[in-house]
Amino acid sequence: MSDLSKSERHVLAVLVDNEAGVLARVIGLFSGRGYNIESLTVAEVDAAEHMSRITVVTKATPAVVEQILAQLDRLVPVHKVVDLSVDDVPSVNREMALIKVASTGDKRVEALRLSEAFRARVIDTTHSSFVFEVTGTPDKIEAFINLMRPLGLVDVSRTGVVAIARGAEGM
Repeated sequence: MSDLSKSERHVLAVLVDNEAGVLARVIGLFSGRGYNIESLTVAEVDAAEHMSRITVVTKATPAVVEQILAQLDRLVPVHKVVDLSVDDVPSVNREMALIKVASTGDKRVEALRLSEAFRARVIDTTHSSFVFEVTGTPDKIEAFINLMRPLGLVDVSRTGVVAIARGAEGM
């Protein structure tokens, strides 16, 4: 079995100083070593302490993920790194997407019906199109997008994964 077949999806939460150049250093670690990033989100989480949280989704073998975690932990602006995908760290992860569908007649009715099944909200509508907002796991988002393709999918904008550990403890 090749190393590629052993690759797993990992959601990494990285607590960093909120200052210029930190995101570039974290991302540089990935690109400089040829690690792929499937999704990336970043936002300030504590204004008083000037801290931001970077959530990176990557697909790699367990050995490569261990390397990534160790290398991230050594970066000076990094305060903490957590792999939210491992069994001993139960977590919740979600993504939001805006999905534009242009259709009329039966296809328009079907798109609206499916949006209700996925709990997608209509946030914009014209006589010939909808913009849906859907939130959920990446698999749920992908399933909704795939169902919209034959119904007139025009455009998709995704936020990337955000994740947090379950329970009372903070990062």
